[in-house]
Amino acid sequence: MKHTTRNTRFSMIAVAVVGALVAGNAAASGFQIRENSTKNVGRALTGTAVAKDGSSVLNNPAAMTHFKSTNLQLDVAGIDLDATFTGTGYFKPTATTEVSVGGGNGGDPGELTAVPAMSLIVPLKGSLENVRIGASVTAPFGLKTEYENGWMGRYNATISDVKTVDLTLSVGVEFSDKVSVGAGVIFQRAEVELGRNIPMNLIISGLPAPLNAPVGDGNFTITGKDNAVGFVAGIMLRPTDKLTIGYSHRTEIKHKFTGTADFTMPNAFTARQPGLQTLSANAAAAAANTSLPPATRATYAAQAAQLGALGYGFQDGEGYSELTTPAVDTVSVAWGINDRMTLYGELQRTGWESLQNVTVGFANRYQATSVEQFNWKDSWYYGIGADFKLNDAFTLRAGVGYDETPTNDADRTPRLPDNNRNIFTAGGSWNVSQNISIDFAYMRVNVKKTPVNLAPNAAEGRYTGLRGQFSGHADVFSVGGSYSF
Repeated sequence: MKHTTRNTRFSMIAVAVVGALVAGNAAASGFQIRENSTKNVGRALTGTAVAKDGSSVLNNPAAMTHFKSTNLQLDVAGIDLDATFTGTGYFKPTATTEVSVGGGNGGDPGELTAVPAMSLIVPLKGSLENVRIGASVTAPFGLKTEYENGWMGRYNATISDVKTVDLTLSVGVEFSDKVSVGAGVIFQRAEVELGRNIPMNLIISGLPAPLNAPVGDGNFTITGKDNAVGFVAGIMLRPTDKLTIGYSHRTEIKHKFTGTADFTMPNAFTARQPGLQTLSANAAAAAANTSLPPATRATYAAQAAQLGALGYGFQDGEGYSELTTPAVDTVSVAWGINDRMTLYGELQRTGWESLQNVTVGFANRYQATSVEQFNWKDSWYYGIGADFKLNDAFTLRAGVGYDETPTNDADRTPRLPDNNRNIFTAGGSWNVSQNISIDFAYMRVNVKKTPVNLAPNAAEGRYTGLRGQFSGHADVFSVGGSYSF
C-alpha cells in the first residue's frame, strides 16, 4: 500500500554517529581501511612500517628516508563485499511472544567501492639532505552497505555510507644508516550518510484508540560531517644490512558531529501531531495540579512526556555527540634473505576499546539523551608476506593474514556484519623504466560466519530485534603506480 507522505527535516546526530561506527569495511576489522598501498596489499598488508612505499607518509614517516629522489605515488583499491543474511526480524508484543516483521533477506548489502590514495615524498638538499618531507591523501575508515527495500532488518539499517579523508603532512629524519625517525599531523574529514525505516505502527501501539490506528512506516536518511586533527610518529631501525624493524603510532582522532536527517513520515501520523501536542499539554496541566494525589500526578506526568515526544518529535532541531576513531600501533619487520627475496612480518593493534558507547544529546527537550552501547575491544592483525624479485623488471608478492574483529555477538548490527577474517593475497610490480613502476594486487578476505542477535531495546531506539547469521567474503583489487624524479 502506498502512503501519502510529506518531508520533515530533523537534526538527529545519534544515527549519524552510529552509522560512522558500524558502516564499515569487509577488508579490515571494524570500519578501518588499510588498503592505502598496492604493494602492501600484495604482501597481505605486511611491512607497512618499514617498506619503501609512498604510504609511509601515514603508516610510518620514518620509512620515508628510504627515498633518495622525489616520489609521486597513486593507488586505487576496489573493495567488493559479498554478504548474505539468513534469519528473522521480529518484535515482542509481550515478554514471551515474538511476531515477525516480514520481508526478504536484504540481498547483497555490499557493492564495489573505490578507495584511492595519493602521496608525495620529497628529499631535501644541502645541509638538510637527511630530511624527507611528505604529504598524502588517504581514506582510512569507511565503506558502504545498502539493503533492499522492505528487508526484515529495515528497522535496524537500510543504508550506511561512511567516508573519511585524511590529509597527512609528515617529516622523516635519518640520523644514521641505522636509525630514522618521523612524525606527522593528520587532518581528517569525516562524512556519514545512513538510514533506516521507522516502525510507526509499533511506536504508537500503546496509545488509546483512535490514536493507535495504523499509519504505516516512516523513513529517514541522516548525514553528518566533522573535521578533526590527529598525529602519527614512528621509528625505523636497521640493525644489520638484511634486517629492518619499524614501529609507528597513530593517535586517536576525536570527532564532534552535528547532523541533519530527512524524515519522510506518513501524513496520517503528522496529521495527529497537533492533537498529541494538545493532549500532552492537558496531561502536563493535570500533573501540575497539587490537589491530585501524587500517584495520579505521576501518571499524568508520564503521559505528558510520552505524548509530547510524539507530538513535538520528528521536527527541526540539533543534536550533539562525539566519536573517537581508534589509535593504531604497528610493528613491522623486513628480512632480506638474499638479493631476490625479502620476508615481511606485521603486528598491528587497533585501539577499538576506546569505543564503549556513544552518548547523544539534543537541543529539543522532548528528545531524551540516548546512550548506545558498543562494548568493542582492541583488535589485532597478524600477517606474513614476501617479495620475490624475478629480474630488474618484475617483482612478485604474496602473503597471508589474520584479522580480529572488535565486535561481539550481543552488540553486532547489520550495518557492519563484521567478524574475524582470514586474508590471502598476491601481487606484483613492473618497473616500466628506471623512474616508473606499476603495481597490481589481489586480496581475498574470508569472513567467519557472523551471528547477529539484536534484541529489541526501546531505550536505545530499537523497537524490533534481528536474529540470524551473515555469511560472506570480500574481494579487493588494487592497482597503483609511482614516478620518481
